Amino acid sequence: MESNLHKTERLIREINRIHAQYSQDYFETGKVEKINLSHTLCSVPTEHILSYRLNLHEAINDYLAFADTRGIDFFYRVKTAESIRDKISRYLARENQYPVNNILNDIFGARLIWPSETVSEILEKLDDWKTGYGLKNWYLRDIDGYIGVHIYFKNSSNFYYPWELQIWDEKDAKANIENHMAYKRDFVR
Repeated sequence: MESNLHKTERLIREINRIHAQYSQDYFETGKVEKINLSHTLCSVPTEHILSYRLNLHEAINDYLAFADTRGIDFFYRVKTAESIRDKISRYLARENQYPVNNILNDIFGARLIWPSETVSEILEKLDDWKTGYGLKNWYLRDIDGYIGVHIYFKNSSNFYYPWELQIWDEKDAKANIENHMAYKRDFVR
């Protein structure tokens, strides 16, 4: 039987592969303008972001259908246009501006929820996986009642929107969901 650690590595490998394939299929056709996402929001038209989001929303299940994710219980979503607009307006209002690929790094997001022991094992492996799979970065977020490991995929290109995988400890899941509902869904009126 495959361990949770190996399932996590397999999911990371598959998300990374799908991210690369989808990004090439979307950006390397010549149909879509390639914009350097290491620039700030002022340099990237909102329509460029929302077009990517809509195409990804329509296409992601076609890509996942051929992914090796059997036996891995994970959740995923494509960020809503409303959530993206809300995030853009919040970041544009800040004095300090950040690169788009640091702000909109979760248009596609997946989540795994594991027991504490598995999360500890994953934390020990992430530096190796970052190198082995060319991941953008990872970190453990522990802020205001939310605890989770965030892993980012961008396949070494500043022209591809990063994707995110969150790994939660099952003991933190309820509080994380409550936190997400309170702070991440402010765009709903």
